[in-house]
Amino acid sequence: MPLPAIHLPARFNVAEHFFRPVLAGEAEPGPYLTCGGKTLTRHDAWAQSVRLGRALRHMGVEPENRVMLLMDESLAVAPCFWGTLLVGAVCVPVNPGLTPADHRRILADSRAKVLIVEGSHWCRLAPYRGELRHLRHVITVGGGHAGLPALEQLLAPTENEGHAPHPAELMHPDDAAFWLYTSGSTGAPKAAVHLHRDPVYAVERYAKAVLGLTPEDKGLSAARMCFAYGMGNSLFFPLATGCTGVILPAAPTGETLLKALARHRPTVFYGVPTHFRAILDQWRAWPKAGNGIQHTALGHLRFSVSAGEALPAQTATEWRETFGSEILDSMGSTEMLTFFIAHHPGRSRPDNIGTPVPGFSVRLVDAGGRDVPPGKPGSLRVKGETAAARYWNRRALTRSTMLGEWIVTGDRLVQEQDGSYRYLGRDDDMFKVGGSWVSPMEVESALMTHPFVAECAVVGKPGPHGLNRAEAYVVPVPNRQAPEGCPEKLSEELRQHVADRIAAFKVPETITVVPRLPRTPT
Repeated sequence: MPLPAIHLPARFNVAEHFFRPVLAGEAEPGPYLTCGGKTLTRHDAWAQSVRLGRALRHMGVEPENRVMLLMDESLAVAPCFWGTLLVGAVCVPVNPGLTPADHRRILADSRAKVLIVEGSHWCRLAPYRGELRHLRHVITVGGGHAGLPALEQLLAPTENEGHAPHPAELMHPDDAAFWLYTSGSTGAPKAAVHLHRDPVYAVERYAKAVLGLTPEDKGLSAARMCFAYGMGNSLFFPLATGCTGVILPAAPTGETLLKALARHRPTVFYGVPTHFRAILDQWRAWPKAGNGIQHTALGHLRFSVSAGEALPAQTATEWRETFGSEILDSMGSTEMLTFFIAHHPGRSRPDNIGTPVPGFSVRLVDAGGRDVPPGKPGSLRVKGETAAARYWNRRALTRSTMLGEWIVTGDRLVQEQDGSYRYLGRDDDMFKVGGSWVSPMEVESALMTHPFVAECAVVGKPGPHGLNRAEAYVVPVPNRQAPEGCPEKLSEELRQHVADRIAAFKVPETITVVPRLPRTPT
């Protein structure tokens, strides 16, 4: 069935577009967002966005000026994001988990005119304000900083505000709306420039056409709103489909996520494979009596969505067996804003990431840029209406990554005979052993089927004679004793376990048990 065309007017503002039902008196009555027992309705979100927009205008913010958000997860993020876009400024949400040095670099790189910041983060940045010559205004969350306006005061209602026109700046669909800083798997953060049109296509092509979200849905996202994944889950999808988004201010651990799932009873959970694994481990570790978790095993979930890293088949299978609902593995990127390959509800398969999302096209190519046939690995290129326009001030990277309509993702996949796709890993993660390519994900998936393994990572390293070999690092399941209590015997048992499942040359030469795997802030 052909996709319905999306027509956007030449004079367009995405914030006003998504709040149009509020302006027309047609908004869904349920909450837009909930967090910590508090709710934000669509009407309140619009009113606060307008107030924030007026405050920015009063500060001299003009279209295309940048406003950086360095905020923890809270209901305040939404009006700050939409209020910035409403006046035509460019919103730059930034991961609070980055270092202060990263925050300083992003402030300088973006030339942000306004910073909306948690007080704790501003304490670490304040000594460097003199270096940030483009920064004119600082708004603190929580107040308490002399001479700086508090966000709470700017969002509060004032007398006679209803008589003033809202400050919507009519832009063009191709004007910049927000930047998303991404470091990919390595490297310094760089900003992908997204346009006013992009969220509209993300909602229509994925949230509606694939997930089928309705006002009856409630979504809990472990992914934060400073990331493309969390931004869609919590900012775009609830506002555009009438469903409710649950904001989780606490760090997403197995315990906090399991308690939040039981308390809020969402119909959709958005996480990364690490979250699903942590929830399963926490579920098994807790006694079922007295922990506040109902015995329904989270039966309120219609489905869950996984992205951000490869979902092991073992985790997907255990989740379905434990909780009775499926995980829809998906693939997207910061540059594409949303998912371009995904499973539809009711069609998920372990070890497979699904089929192209309606409105997106994908190609797998060899080193010469030629299309490869099904069954043969290739480097992924994708095109769709949500693609970032460019990287800010990174001309060479823009030219090498954005080839006309096509985005080079740096991922390696293989197309199955039925048209679905299987993820093999990053192009730069692949390595050769004995002249043959090894996919770390394939080896990791085999390791994950062993009951002792909670997480693992496989890398290629030169051996004593300079020849590549596979090495594995394994995190054990909590409270699980190693077989025979001997690391050497465990390593050999795991090697044999892998050898029973994949080709012999792919079996790791060494397997080391570690307490945790290293992770970047993203």
